[in-house]
Amino acid sequence: MSDPNEQLPENSGSGSTKAISRRKFFKKASIAGATVAATTAMASTPVDGDAFTDAVQEFFQGHYQKMTKEEVADAIARLERKTKRKYGVDIQINNDPPLEGVLFGYALNISKCKGYRKCVTACMEENNTSRALQIQYIRVLEMDKGSMNIEESNHYYDSETVPQEGKMYLPIQCHHCENPPCVRACPTKATWKEDDGIVVIDYNWCIGCHYCVVACPYWARRFNWEDPDLPPEKINPVTHYLGNRPRERGVMEKCTFCVQRTRKGKLPACLEACPTGARVFGNLLDPNSEIRYILENKTVFRLKEELNTNPKFWYYTD
Repeated sequence: MSDPNEQLPENSGSGSTKAISRRKFFKKASIAGATVAATTAMASTPVDGDAFTDAVQEFFQGHYQKMTKEEVADAIARLERKTKRKYGVDIQINNDPPLEGVLFGYALNISKCKGYRKCVTACMEENNTSRALQIQYIRVLEMDKGSMNIEESNHYYDSETVPQEGKMYLPIQCHHCENPPCVRACPTKATWKEDDGIVVIDYNWCIGCHYCVVACPYWARRFNWEDPDLPPEKINPVTHYLGNRPRERGVMEKCTFCVQRTRKGKLPACLEACPTGARVFGNLLDPNSEIRYILENKTVFRLKEELNTNPKFWYYTD
């Protein structure tokens, strides 16, 4: 395993922070205490050789960005075995890094969106999100035509048919900000921005403190309050470590621009599912890409620009 001696901020209780390492945390809790905690965490794990060993190694797993390639490979193998034990399904967890010369961006034509929410359903199926207690990365806002006050929009409209007379629709999801407040707010460095602009989460490092939820101005983070309800026959077996691999209760989730697809040259699932062609995705660094054409030839805007988060998600109209 990697040396987990990296410095993590600890809230001192007086509003200030001081550095503490993961190792020091375990030391403060005492080795005996950590052992008890590990044993407690593993109590619900079926007692067989591989499961016990995997549980121990996962408990002490290092931060994704600090692990060596071999340690990441070991972690992926453990997670694949864990999914097999839990769901009886073989999955593939890839670890594709950011592509060189690529910075992803998204644009959405609000004059074409009719509020069908096909993007929401496709996102759930692609990203292995919980079904009974639904976790949806995309939220489609319903507003009166002519209004752009998203604070007064309807996030949970239940009309039998859409679009409704006099209404317009505005999908929102993680905007993958260049200056992401969620990253600054995370006390354990469990979330960060990759070189291709995708803001990711190491689910094994997230402690579920909700600081990122409070910091995000776009309602983009979701929390697993319960064990995800994920029918085995519904599991998408093609996953990424930083993306749609099955998650646990107690961690944050969010859109990753379908990292498991886009780093292989495919389009996000929400875009492919959109029946009106409202969505455009591509490489902002490619002058010949459609996303660049949109940004250079359409009247575009971004939500809450005054916050200087610089989202890589634009809206435009025909």
